Amino acid sequence: MADRTAPRCQLRLEWVYGYRGHQCRNNLYYTAGKEVVYFVAGVGVVYNTREHTQKFYLGHNDDIISLALHPDRSLVATGQVGKDPYVCVWDTFTVHTVSLLRDGHTHGIACLAFSADGQRLASVGLDAKNTVCIWEWKRGKILATATGHSDRIFDICWDPFQQNRLVSCGVKHIKFWALCGNALTPKRGIFGKTGDLQTILCVASAKDDTTYSGALNGDIYVWKGLNLIRTVQAAHGAGIFSMYACEEGFATGGRDGCVRLWDVDFKPITKIDLREAEQGYKGLSIRSVCWRADRILAGTQDSEVFEVMVRDRDKPLLIMQGHSEGELWALDVHPKKPLAVTGSDDRSVRLWSLVDHALIARCNMEEAVRSVAFSIDGSQLALGMKDGSFTVLRVRDMTEVVHIKDRKEVIHEMKFSPDGAYLAVGSNDGLVDVYAVAQRYKKVGECSKSSSFITHLDWSMDSKVLQTNDGAGERLFYRMPMGKHLSSKEEIKGIHWASWNSVLGSEVSGIWPKYSNLSDINAVDANYSSAVLVTGDDYGLVKLYRFPCLKKGAKFKKYIGHSAHVTNVHWSHDLQWVLTTGGADHSVFQWRFLPEGVMNGGLDVNVQDSHGDSNSEESDSDVSDVPELDSDIEQETQINYDRQVYKEDLPQLRQQSREKKQQVGSLKRQRGPEQGLRLHFVHGYRGYDCRNNLFYSQSGEVVYHVAAVGVVYNRQQHSQRFYLAHDDDILSLTVHPLKDYAATGQVGRDPAIHVWDIQTLKCLSLLRGFHQRGVCALDFSADGKSLVSVAIDDNHSIVIWDWKRGEKLATARGHKDKLFVVKCNPMVNDRLVTVGIKHIKFWQHTGGGLTFRRGVFGNLGRLETMMSVCYGRSEALVFSGAATGDVYIWKEPLLLKTIKAHDGPVFSMFSLDKGFVTGGKDGVVELWDDMFERCLKTYAIKRAALSPGSKGLLLEDNPSIRAITLGHGHILVGTRNGEVLEIDKTGPMTLLVQGHMEGEVWGLAAHPLMPVCATVSDDRTLRMWELSANHRMVAVRKLKKGGRCCAFSPDGKALAVGLNDGSFLVVNSDTLEDLVAFHHRREAISDIRFTQDSGKYLAVASHDNFVDIYNVLTSKRVGICKGASSYITHIDWDSHGKLLQVNSGAKEQLFFEAPRGKRQTIRNSELEKIEWASWTCVLGVTCEGIWPTHSDITDVNAASLTKDRMLLATGDDFGFLKLFSYPVRGQYARFKRYVGHSAHVTNVRWALDDSTLLTVGGADTALMIWARERGGGEGEGPLYRDNRPPVDSEESDDDIEEDGGYDSDVAREKTVDYTSKIYAANIREMRGTKPHQQLKELSIEERYIICSPRPPVSRAAPQPEKLQKNNVSKKKKVVEDLVLEHVFGFRGFDCRNNLHYLNDGSEIVYHTAATAIVHSLSTGTQSFYLEHTDDILCLTVNQHPKYKNIIATGQIGDVTELPGTTPSIHVWDVMSKQTLSILRCPHGKGVGYVNFSATGKLLLSVGVEPEHTITVWRWQEGARVTSKGGHPDRIFVVEFRPDSDSQFVSVGIKHIKFWTLAGGSLMYKKGVVGSVEDARMQTMLSVAFGANNLTFTGAINGDVYVWRDHYLLRVVAKAHTGPVFTMYTTLRDGLIVTGGKERPTKEGGAVKLWDQEMKRCRAFQLETGQQVECVRSVCRGKGKILVGTKDGEIIEVGEKNAASNLLMNSHTQGEIWGLAAHPSKEMFISASDDGTIRIWDLADKKLLNKVSLGHPAKCVCYSPDGEMVSVGMKNGELLLLLTNSLKMWAKKRDRSAAIQDIRFSPDKRLLAVGSVESTVDLYDLTLGPALNRLGYCKDIPSFVIQMDFSADSRFIQVSTGSYKRQVHEVPSGKMVTDQTVIDRITWATWTSILGDEVMGIWPRNADKADVNCACVSHTGLNVVTGDDFGLVKLFDFPCTEKFAKHKRYFGHSAHVTNVRFSYDDKYVISTGGDDCSVFVWKCL
Repeated sequence: MADRTAPRCQLRLEWVYGYRGHQCRNNLYYTAGKEVVYFVAGVGVVYNTREHTQKFYLGHNDDIISLALHPDRSLVATGQVGKDPYVCVWDTFTVHTVSLLRDGHTHGIACLAFSADGQRLASVGLDAKNTVCIWEWKRGKILATATGHSDRIFDICWDPFQQNRLVSCGVKHIKFWALCGNALTPKRGIFGKTGDLQTILCVASAKDDTTYSGALNGDIYVWKGLNLIRTVQAAHGAGIFSMYACEEGFATGGRDGCVRLWDVDFKPITKIDLREAEQGYKGLSIRSVCWRADRILAGTQDSEVFEVMVRDRDKPLLIMQGHSEGELWALDVHPKKPLAVTGSDDRSVRLWSLVDHALIARCNMEEAVRSVAFSIDGSQLALGMKDGSFTVLRVRDMTEVVHIKDRKEVIHEMKFSPDGAYLAVGSNDGLVDVYAVAQRYKKVGECSKSSSFITHLDWSMDSKVLQTNDGAGERLFYRMPMGKHLSSKEEIKGIHWASWNSVLGSEVSGIWPKYSNLSDINAVDANYSSAVLVTGDDYGLVKLYRFPCLKKGAKFKKYIGHSAHVTNVHWSHDLQWVLTTGGADHSVFQWRFLPEGVMNGGLDVNVQDSHGDSNSEESDSDVSDVPELDSDIEQETQINYDRQVYKEDLPQLRQQSREKKQQVGSLKRQRGPEQGLRLHFVHGYRGYDCRNNLFYSQSGEVVYHVAAVGVVYNRQQHSQRFYLAHDDDILSLTVHPLKDYAATGQVGRDPAIHVWDIQTLKCLSLLRGFHQRGVCALDFSADGKSLVSVAIDDNHSIVIWDWKRGEKLATARGHKDKLFVVKCNPMVNDRLVTVGIKHIKFWQHTGGGLTFRRGVFGNLGRLETMMSVCYGRSEALVFSGAATGDVYIWKEPLLLKTIKAHDGPVFSMFSLDKGFVTGGKDGVVELWDDMFERCLKTYAIKRAALSPGSKGLLLEDNPSIRAITLGHGHILVGTRNGEVLEIDKTGPMTLLVQGHMEGEVWGLAAHPLMPVCATVSDDRTLRMWELSANHRMVAVRKLKKGGRCCAFSPDGKALAVGLNDGSFLVVNSDTLEDLVAFHHRREAISDIRFTQDSGKYLAVASHDNFVDIYNVLTSKRVGICKGASSYITHIDWDSHGKLLQVNSGAKEQLFFEAPRGKRQTIRNSELEKIEWASWTCVLGVTCEGIWPTHSDITDVNAASLTKDRMLLATGDDFGFLKLFSYPVRGQYARFKRYVGHSAHVTNVRWALDDSTLLTVGGADTALMIWARERGGGEGEGPLYRDNRPPVDSEESDDDIEEDGGYDSDVAREKTVDYTSKIYAANIREMRGTKPHQQLKELSIEERYIICSPRPPVSRAAPQPEKLQKNNVSKKKKVVEDLVLEHVFGFRGFDCRNNLHYLNDGSEIVYHTAATAIVHSLSTGTQSFYLEHTDDILCLTVNQHPKYKNIIATGQIGDVTELPGTTPSIHVWDVMSKQTLSILRCPHGKGVGYVNFSATGKLLLSVGVEPEHTITVWRWQEGARVTSKGGHPDRIFVVEFRPDSDSQFVSVGIKHIKFWTLAGGSLMYKKGVVGSVEDARMQTMLSVAFGANNLTFTGAINGDVYVWRDHYLLRVVAKAHTGPVFTMYTTLRDGLIVTGGKERPTKEGGAVKLWDQEMKRCRAFQLETGQQVECVRSVCRGKGKILVGTKDGEIIEVGEKNAASNLLMNSHTQGEIWGLAAHPSKEMFISASDDGTIRIWDLADKKLLNKVSLGHPAKCVCYSPDGEMVSVGMKNGELLLLLTNSLKMWAKKRDRSAAIQDIRFSPDKRLLAVGSVESTVDLYDLTLGPALNRLGYCKDIPSFVIQMDFSADSRFIQVSTGSYKRQVHEVPSGKMVTDQTVIDRITWATWTSILGDEVMGIWPRNADKADVNCACVSHTGLNVVTGDDFGLVKLFDFPCTEKFAKHKRYFGHSAHVTNVRFSYDDKYVISTGGDDCSVFVWKCL
């Protein structure tokens, strides 16, 4: 019998011998139920030691390698290996899945840990980055993810007392993590001097920030915070693999085989050495420990589990064991007893009792064992070894009988003959040796035909024949015992085999899939009595087949559990059990065999537990014994939804074509048309491949879809409204339980699902990012909160969405074949059911995944293709409609019964309160009672039943029904033929709408005189449609072939139709009866045309490249037009009927003369004079502009010109309908475009005096009717017929040439390149070897010292002080720490809107460098937020009262580099400076703007990377809602509407977009400028909002544009004379403040206050001592306006009195290099590239004076008495000024390059000036302002950096750009070379970064960037430095050892250029390069 069905019997896993100890750790625990949980292979095991039972968790599909116990101790999480590994959280009591966590990791999940509250789970991946993920596991959602470490991580744990802290450890590291927002930030543990830096293997957290960790050397390391504080030496003799923390304390286990217990303070309690135990052995190594009250568990490397009672700690019990290292292949069963034997590469042979589930004996061999065989009586045991030998043992006492080695290669198979006389031994040498048992195993024969290694042997019943399998796939037979090869078929035929282990042969050919020649089945064993065969393969599957199984690709049941290879399978002697061994998992599985009889008794359905997979799964190969698929279903499964080009690809195409366009840049593109179109009516309903897509809405309208349009149809008015946001075919539709919202899913590369409001047609949520190809089924949950979708990707994946938030809640693979329907359970929210080709599955939503149970058919039915499904009104009943016409009734997951309902498939089903209604392919609608016991009523859909009110005709009786719904006393039915009918309960039917059936529609013609049109389609119908208000089909005729074109005669009486077989007909247009027919061509007719006059000629164009001309009256062919080289696409007659224009597929434009068809050539100039009767052609100069830039891919299919020759409509292969102004000259003309059709618009025609446009859409079968709208712009009066806003025709894309205006400031900002500190380059180009890398030459003295010990008292005079101590105070104080006290700086030059009032105007917040500053206006003090790692670019304040004083700031960063440098947004509290959330961003380069939503819960950010991504965050959770590329050019501002959480506006370079956050997606509309006078798309810089949906945007040319919705309403011309950089509105009174670039005049100023409409304004002149003309930030408080200028000033202006108050001053853009502290007063001076020097007061923190020098100043110095200031300029000039008045005293210029440092000598006689020209000039000051040069220092190797005088003014030290320091005498300039002299100099100051005294200031990473500046304190005890990383560092002085200890201070951005102590060492002042800021630090 060739039965290919799966066997009816089953296996059930009963016991697993083994525990995974290798390569895993911490994987053994006590549960709350006192059971033991662990894992082996792919199975989670829960072992009850008291009752000796096991439960299994089978939810994984590969090896489990990690396990964590939930704090409640009944749940566990397990993680697996694999390509897409996942974590399962499951209940150890029920072994059910609670949650699945997918998509977090690749490769595998190495460690897991639950947080102390059990809410979160941490996981670590096996990928190269060892990714760490934090999950909210109940929802299956990742909260945060981060790169873990560059090397393996071994353990991770949560701090039980601080809920956002974790610790991880691994190879040579330990890291302490903080979780904030979505950012996981690590800090490395500091080993310091306390212990060696080494690999940490395990970790546990304790109270008070203490962490205990186990190290590789056996020590315990104890950490406090980040620091190692002590070690417990030699806690273990070798690595500590496991540490377990519990109430009692800690337990540790190590490689030394000991378990140690410690109390809570880590004092030792006791030690248990398992090596000394009874079952212990040398080399025992512990991988896992668990301590619970008085019991301890220990798991070992060699797969044993010990249990120790603390009272009897010297008697550990071995409660579980398995094989250890190496592979496990050998397996045999005892012939008489329930015993099994296994042998493994671990060299042990083990005997197991199958009844007691225990190991009874174990014997260790010398060699690895690869095969075992019991003798026939079970007394002897033969073992085959890896070295080619074999041994025979006595089973009684395991003593050796014989040991024989005849072969070199491994013995893989051996068997005793059934009569017990012989032993056959097969080796990898390819030979089988036969030994005689009775003759002490003497060799008696040899079988040698095999060409490869022997894999399997079987003896015949009579012991006379042996069959072998080998690695080459041959099956050979030998005569025994000699080993003669048998080849004759006859001999072999009748043999009865004693066993069947062969994988080859006709009896088992069914175990191989079709067309496979694989070697992946390792073992089989046949059970003759039950006729089943069990197999084990390389994929970890155990399968059950019928035996014999003859046909390839037989069905089977499959069982998972083993991980990779199942190496052997065997039936037990009594056939009760099956034993299987796993190769790499070292485990033995024992399965209970459940024969068929047991099954049918309905035994214990739970065998089929929640993992349909686990216990039995029908095979996957195609079912052959199921009746053929119904033709409709067959057809539907073959539909392909792939597109050559998806709509998503358009932006890339555009981008490519943009580059092309640049070449055409000079040509002006032609303007688009003024007029537009509006969709009016659509004929069509998609029934041929969709189902359940027809519903009543709340208000009784009918909702359905066709093409890319969601249609809402009003039955009373016979009118339609449209949802037009889809851009490709809609495939699925469902409505919300309340019937007010619809969800539709479409085709696409990343197909979108839209949830929209049926009333307003607004999109509420757009869901995308998880499916591929298309969405074929949707359903809302019973509570309407979630939505389930199914895709048509290869796995038919299922996604559950929280649709309002746009979040994916769960995903799963649906099935490999198509799913037709998904239905949510109406009672239970997390249950659903899916049906499809050959399957029905019942799903349960668990965490981030879904688990399923397959329908169990039992004997009641067979596996069928299911087409429809419904839940009954009672809890667990499910009804499914099958392809056979039966209805199956289920009680999950069992089939209860089946009922015959229809002939042919039951395509649709709908449940009522008391019953059901079904519809089938038979065209009958049936009403049933609530259990399908009685059919109450049937309605057959027939023409006869149609009521007179029908809007069309039925094409045929009993059309196949695809959708049914009930409501409003009617049944609504959708048919496969594209009809929608409404059936009254009493019987009459009304046809509502209809369209063509499946097949492409190309033919379209409008009647010349009447409101009628004709269409012809590949569905073989010709149809006539009425176009007046009564939209309906008035006539239809079936054709023998499909048609592609049709045309009316000029009088409208005749209609010509071209068919696909090359024939054409002319029919009477009233009756559609034939007038005449011709068949002259073989290929399809593509166009057909009557001449205009009297319709004398008919031209017929075909794909044969010809046009035939017929005389209509004589019905003869009179001419043939030849000459086209490709198929003909379009033809048009001229108005006289003499000339024919022809377009071909090769883009040829040809002309022929009628009637003969002679070819003409016509010049372009002539051509334009010809009057054409119609224009449908797409080629020629008048159409040049209709071809899109990417037209190499897409073709324009059709065109149609209005009679007044004004508008040309085209349809193309992108599904776009476009309108152009005619003639369309020049390339790439502008247009308006409309979406509605899906992939192709195949034809377009104007009709009814050009007031209507008709379009047909190819495969979408739809005929659309568009109304022409006159006039475009938005005027004051109602322009439109019914006052609707104009339809959003997407205007053609803006393009390059349109200039958006120019302004130098904006231009500069456009090009700003933000680079992160990580890449900080040297700000000075220095050359040479860095100091800490230079080799020091020793002086003679030192060499001498090294040789001989120095005398205790030096005879030399005492060394003088290094530095002159200015006696500051009697006590010398060391500076211990610096605290930031004040910052002079505000980043105005390239930021905007970054200055805000707080707390009712008492404080302001702003930023500069990497510091956010809160400045109190009352006290003038500042406080700082310093958590940013790099420059802050934006700042915003949360306006919602609930989130008072919450700030968000965004910084620069780089995504590619280290995890700490990704750009991030920090949300923090002003008062406490506490970080509330850190959002690590997807923005490359940096975050350019941030803004909070109206409720304060959402945060918007935009990047400065090339895509300018816009991201929306839920900042409190750190969750990213969505991201989308904003615009290819810079976006300056994104702002939420002040009353909204979903509407926001973005403005930037030549763009304004109005965005909507719909669920989890962003949608936008571009601003439409329309026809407002003088308006065009400008670069927009700022945005503000008004009431009634008004938006104001400030443009680069000074205008303000006013928008309503997204249409431009008016322009406020020249609101400022220059760019409008900033705008601010308050909701309180709606007034608007603008700030821009404008010179102050009487009426004008850079800040203006406007009324709500921006009609009137008042300007403010800002007084700061000079004119303020460029404002970057404005904010309005109570009666005050806060203004931030480009020059870094912050000013407060009173609204009433217009008085300005300067709050803050800072240097403007340019680096600050010059800095000096006054020698005796609390003041300092700074000099900057902005051309100013400024004197600041340190006590009052304010600017005292400033002078503009007109050139960048580079350095500055006070004279020793503080009376004078000297300044060095970039142009080489030097100035001396008087300090008090800053009046010029002297100036001199001897150099042309920049002066780098300038110094007065301490005796005030000399001025030293160092320049870039590698010189130091020395000037005499004693002779007044003449400044005579006394001398200069030469031999300076590079430019000068710093100079310092000696205290006696005789020497000067010079640091240079080549990292060399030199000392010169002054004033002679001679270089001092004698080191002893230098060593004795006392310096007046020390600012050098070079020299041995400051060697320690150079960091390890200085190869990237330099230390720029240093300054030693006046006490001479400290040195502060500034470097290119933006750090200020504090060291002790002198600082001679390399990499000295220091403290570091953040705040500056990349470069710190200079640093000084104030005269009394109270303050340190530092200046920044890029950040234009001066920081004042207080010394503590």
